[in-house]
Amino acid sequence: MNRANPLAAARALAWREIVRFFRQRSRIVGSIGTPLVFWLLFGAGLSRSFRVGDGAGEQDFLTYFFPGSLLLIVLFTAIFSSISIIEDRREGFLQGVLVAPVPRWAMILGKVLGGTFVAVAQGLIFLLLGLTLPIDLSLSGAAQLVFLLVVAAAALTSLGTFFAWKTDSTQGFHSVMNLVLMPLWLLSGGFFPAPAVAERASWGEWLLHAAMRINPLSYAVGGVRRLLAPAATYSDAWVPSLTASWLVTIGFAISAFLLAVWISREPAAGDLQ
Repeated sequence: MNRANPLAAARALAWREIVRFFRQRSRIVGSIGTPLVFWLLFGAGLSRSFRVGDGAGEQDFLTYFFPGSLLLIVLFTAIFSSISIIEDRREGFLQGVLVAPVPRWAMILGKVLGGTFVAVAQGLIFLLLGLTLPIDLSLSGAAQLVFLLVVAAAALTSLGTFFAWKTDSTQGFHSVMNLVLMPLWLLSGGFFPAPAVAERASWGEWLLHAAMRINPLSYAVGGVRRLLAPAATYSDAWVPSLTASWLVTIGFAISAFLLAVWISREPAAGDLQ
């Protein structure tokens, strides 16, 4: 049996994911609506009572929460994109892909590319709201920001694909995602800053600080924060450097993609071969 062109197959699967997503308006509203409401409500409500940084680099909560909301949109879109694996299995499309002369990595690459595109597109729409904030984004910074969002979206879509492969229902998938991805975001510094550990810190502060430091999503949020506000100071909080953010986020994306390819070689939920 002749094997199909892997890149052509990946491109076709990616395009299918893109068309499918934008035809489902409820997914578009759900992925961007919830983070937008969170940002507006919490940002406006806590804007005067929350301050981080000193002097000219001081930020209110509306500005501080913006990078976290941006990554939350990317996360939600990645979740919705990964659900397509369960839908494809139920509709019989996945079975056809599995028996096609296409390597598994090409199938996963197509899914990830499609999910990454829609996640970044949603994020860029939300990014336009950043024009209303006191951010300092240069042209080179904007290019870096878009690429960082692409890498983070690829990582989250790959991770969602990894969990969706062995899940046989959308309800079970949502339960797994709430258990895994939401804590990743909450402990990323997107909603509240990671405390800078002092000598007299309590064990709880040490534990929280350690959890946020080992969380790979903390570095994606930190990188977005550094790019949007390069002059901001974080004297009482831990924010990773831009270099560390790039290295960890790229490593996260590669590791998650390899996990997704590995799990795709296993029987899917329902013992599909």
